[in-house]
Amino acid sequence: MLSALSEFSGRSREGGWRECNKTRAPAGSAQENRRCGGQAEGQGDEGMKKNLKVKDELPSAGKMKESGINTDAIDSKRLLDDISCLVENSRRRVAQSVNSELVMLYWQIGKRISEDLPAENRAEYGAKVVELVSERLTADHGKGFRRSNVFHMIRFAEVFDDAKIVQTLSGLLSWSHFIEIIYLKDPLQRQFYAEMTRVERWSVRTLRRKMQGMLYERTAISRKPEELARQELEALQEEDLMTPDLVFRDPYLLDFLGLEDTYSERDLEAAILRELERFLLELGTDVSFIVRQKRMTIGDRDFYLDMLFYHRSLRRLVAIELKLGSFDPAHKGQMELYLRWLDRYERRPGEEMPIGLILCGEKNREQIELLQLDRGEIRAAEYLVELPPKGLLEAKLHEAIRLARGQTEMREE
Repeated sequence: MLSALSEFSGRSREGGWRECNKTRAPAGSAQENRRCGGQAEGQGDEGMKKNLKVKDELPSAGKMKESGINTDAIDSKRLLDDISCLVENSRRRVAQSVNSELVMLYWQIGKRISEDLPAENRAEYGAKVVELVSERLTADHGKGFRRSNVFHMIRFAEVFDDAKIVQTLSGLLSWSHFIEIIYLKDPLQRQFYAEMTRVERWSVRTLRRKMQGMLYERTAISRKPEELARQELEALQEEDLMTPDLVFRDPYLLDFLGLEDTYSERDLEAAILRELERFLLELGTDVSFIVRQKRMTIGDRDFYLDMLFYHRSLRRLVAIELKLGSFDPAHKGQMELYLRWLDRYERRPGEEMPIGLILCGEKNREQIELLQLDRGEIRAAEYLVELPPKGLLEAKLHEAIRLARGQTEMREE
């Protein structure tokens, strides 16, 4: 039974449910019940079976007319839509409930086993205990308790030791999500991926791709001292507070553009527009594209911003300038002009100040530091149209993290 629930939960997390409406009321709310045309709760098994069969059992308009029924008085499309909405809402609540219970069960099992393991020779005793527990539980409850999964449970309870945090995450993260995260060595890295998965609703496949692309190492938060990074992640956890340091990356991986050795800025922009969906995924799931070559008339001259986006979580316009070669300090002045214009003429009530990103082929670390483009309203980042070997990229990112943290500590002293 438990293994069947686990498989059901995994499928729902990967595929998701079709939304009945673009704006969904909270599950079980009065608003949801009114919109769905009836009572969402208390239908029972027989009611659900009838709902599932309604499309087959509902007479066609022709048959209804033959029977003397006034079809003009019945809105069959609305009836079917409302019933389908009830079914989808119920399935969604069941999937979320099953997933949450399953994750908490696995955490409790892992914690209970850990409590019985001695401090000395823990690995040796642990292997024997896991073998015993797995054999017995598999015989009684099915394959969800195979040996490898029980080891996952123990690791889960060890690295996520706060039951309240696990309870919160279990509403949106499946067991498959946690298996991807729990073996990361850095606690901040684990917290980053768990919270970003929760906030941006990543599938397991998306999470795996973000981790393989070393997203954490490419964000500004990884370059902060550990205490500051921890505070920012706790704000995301407790308040859903998204910051530019969590959003912007360096470098951006644009290998999917398929550009040849020689290309122009126009070629780069055209390639991004052709692969806009994948570019948006690299920017983040809360980003939407507004316009290319945004015209700005300032004085008697026209200026053109390469690309303009909007970030929903930040509630900011995001201006992006594409540069082929090395970063030039003059690029900052150009971006400042664009941001001031956007702030005056495009920013709407309730939005924060626009923010700018200068994407360039390469940049000088000292220039970026002196111009403070590693923080503030304007950021400069490199992009890669060809991925280097993973080991080389990893070494480069870790060195950048080390240098950035060292500079921050020197500034604080």
